Amino acid sequence: MGADGFWANQDSAQTTVSELKRVKVKLDPMTKLEARLDDLELLTQLVDEDQSPGNVAELRGQVESVDGDMKSLEFQVMLDGEYDLRNAYLSVQAGAGGTESCDWAAMLLRMYARWAERSGYTLEVIDRQDGEEAGIKSATLLVKGDWAYGYLRAEAGTHRLVRLSPFDSQNRRQTSFAGVDVSPEMDETEGMEIRAEDLRVDTYRSGGAGGQHVNKTDSAIRLTHLPTGLVVSCQSERSQHKNRHTAMKMLAAKLFARAEAEREAELAGLAGEKGDIGWGHQIRSYVLHPYQMVKDHRTDHETGNTGAVLDGDIQPFIETYLRSRRS
Repeated sequence: MGADGFWANQDSAQTTVSELKRVKVKLDPMTKLEARLDDLELLTQLVDEDQSPGNVAELRGQVESVDGDMKSLEFQVMLDGEYDLRNAYLSVQAGAGGTESCDWAAMLLRMYARWAERSGYTLEVIDRQDGEEAGIKSATLLVKGDWAYGYLRAEAGTHRLVRLSPFDSQNRRQTSFAGVDVSPEMDETEGMEIRAEDLRVDTYRSGGAGGQHVNKTDSAIRLTHLPTGLVVSCQSERSQHKNRHTAMKMLAAKLFARAEAEREAELAGLAGEKGDIGWGHQIRSYVLHPYQMVKDHRTDHETGNTGAVLDGDIQPFIETYLRSRRS
């Protein structure tokens, strides 16, 4: 980067800087782990000479810590997809079922927000459509941080909830569905080619918090890709131009993710995992009544601690699924 003329071409320079960052993110953990292993070797030699309780306890603690780092690095090595290191667009959409499904979609959105917070990611709300009585009809978040897409792509599909309905006066058991869609953040030029004649562009007033200016102008953008039926919306900015730019990036990412899913499905001889948001298509079930269980139908991984899962403890499900795909 210090070479003469490096910054003369800003686009080329930014591409190089981005690539360098991606390489450093992959190499730095290995370099740090190598240094920790050297320190561990020295500590082991010290304990051989002096097996005092304090030294032994420190050695055990360091071994456990390094073992955890090695497992984490081993898992990240499996995230070798071209875009796994990228930020991720995470969309949650309520299925059929009115208020019940809208409430379930909001519960899922909170679950992912809690997981992101625990994992050190930051969130940007791109779009949110509230339900008429409760919950959300749909929402899209941009999850920012290394490996966001690599992890979250495990969550794409239909999620099923079984519980006693809080919206039913007779408190009857209700089954609700919500769909989760995940795609990597990318520039318009990186995704599939989008022709202007293939787009329908709608503008509307932004809803929710955002100030009077946001709500009084048609700054929100909805793009419909006519050949595929894919729809994206953005209302995070006051500027219609900025919202359109973000929406185009989202659409490019969705088209890419769709093409990748179709390619993988063809190779595996399987139908796409998401399918319709309803019966028979769920990837995971969350049962709160008559018993407590969360089960992933792709891996059979399950737990009875439903409260922890809905509070964001989904890493075991993510890792189990990604390991199963790798194997």
